[in-house]
Amino acid sequence: MRIGLLGTGHVARALASGWEAAGHDVVLGSRDPKERGDAEELQRFTVVGLVEAAAHGEVLVNATPGTESVGLLKGIGAAALAGKALVDVGVGFTEGMELSHPNYSLSEEIQAAFPETPVVKTLVTMDSVVMTNPGSLEEPGMVFLSGDDAAAKQTVRRLLGDLGWPDASQLDLGGIGTARGQEHAALLFIGVGDALGTYGFGFKVVRPRVA
Repeated sequence: MRIGLLGTGHVARALASGWEAAGHDVVLGSRDPKERGDAEELQRFTVVGLVEAAAHGEVLVNATPGTESVGLLKGIGAAALAGKALVDVGVGFTEGMELSHPNYSLSEEIQAAFPETPVVKTLVTMDSVVMTNPGSLEEPGMVFLSGDDAAAKQTVRRLLGDLGWPDASQLDLGGIGTARGQEHAALLFIGVGDALGTYGFGFKVVRPRVA
């Protein structure tokens, strides 16, 4: 599958590596593809402009800063995004480390702005290492999905499987409105990480004991 990742940060690079290893054709989209900075890891990827990355991908991944995502997607244009599943792994934070979407979610904002582009929220309750290596956890963790389009969700489920997440570890929360819970869990994630002294952990839903 052709995957266009919008963004070039740690998350985008980790996901690109994981999906490339699974045999997918991956490119990274950058606002300035000629500017690689000091990120040596970026040198091994194909980096193009955001518009080119969107054109390349059958599936797109929003790995841009959550406070800038909608503006960047509007710069690409609704027509270029239409009909393509958009995996949203973004969370917005203000400079004061408060959520930029306190009463709704970034995913809902994107879905409202681009109604012809099915948005699926996932992978935001863990760090980039666990995203692509769930086996690094002591026991199986869980990854959550939110979205209104069943076909898009099924595509994302397969891509999560390619990263090492079996079906049993994937929990479909429901429509795109449930993305609020995933994004708001970012504050809990930071608190747990600070308490543990590491962000390389995962969340797991423990079901009630059957009587």
